[in-house]
Amino acid sequence: MRTIAHIIATAGGIGFLKGGGTAAAVVFCIAWYFFPIGYVYQALLLVALLAVGIWSATRMETVWEHDSNRIVIDEVAGMMITLIFLPHNGVYIVTGCVLFRFFDMVKPLGIRQAELLPRGMGVMADDVLAGIYSQLILRAIVMGKFL
Repeated sequence: MRTIAHIIATAGGIGFLKGGGTAAAVVFCIAWYFFPIGYVYQALLLVALLAVGIWSATRMETVWEHDSNRIVIDEVAGMMITLIFLPHNGVYIVTGCVLFRFFDMVKPLGIRQAELLPRGMGVMADDVLAGIYSQLILRAIVMGKFL
């Protein structure tokens, strides 16, 4: 089971790259662009991603420290939250990635405090919150047609 948790937590090994969080976000954006899925499947995939992300992060922090930089499944989930239910558009995907990485790195508005939750929940929570903030800004951009 630890091998499965290891693969999930590192997003197939991306977490071992230098800048793994950014790499995982970019890889997700590329996949999102080339393999669009309908809204129902987006919702189902997000629920599954959050569940396995919490599980795998909890398992792997017993091997590594809490919120290890090797664990990047949280960045994948955060990027999905950023882009979910929005029009499939390359400019929006790139803008969403920039917004998400900003919030994930700077950690304003309670994002840093979300990391303090225990185990895998804390690992995932800060990126979920960064994704929510990014989604709200990106949605405003889309609705206002600023890009």
